[in-house]
Amino acid sequence: MNMIHTSYAYTHEMSVRDYECDMQGIVNNSVYQNYLEHVRHEYLKRVGIDFADYTRRGLNLVVVRAELDYKSPLQSGDRFVVGLNLWRESQLKFAFYQDIYRMPDMKPVVKAKIIGTALNERGRPQIPAGFAAVLMHNVRKKDEKYQE
Repeated sequence: MNMIHTSYAYTHEMSVRDYECDMQGIVNNSVYQNYLEHVRHEYLKRVGIDFADYTRRGLNLVVVRAELDYKSPLQSGDRFVVGLNLWRESQLKFAFYQDIYRMPDMKPVVKAKIIGTALNERGRPQIPAGFAAVLMHNVRKKDEKYQE
């Protein structure tokens, strides 16, 4: 198994589609957030977290902060892999650390930290017990430092 795949709790491979590129022929900066969101959703589904179920119960999973460092661009047809690790940041927040690498040379493309929480029906942060329990089995320990 590739070292990239073993460095993350979850990885997902994708390809750049033509319409995701801007006039310069590279992926538009906003599209990277779509890639990152897709991989977060796939990961959460894999660990048993159902967005639709939470929404029906009046709990909305939301992003409250997004930090992205752009390292190098992707172009149409490029294959890439997104790696994801998850840490509990506080009682009310989780951080998704995500990296995008171009394949096959594994050149760094984006390094991101996405902070999320859940909002209850009153719009107040509240991490449901079931959500916390599922994630605690999949979250990296706080003392494991994320590599810069």
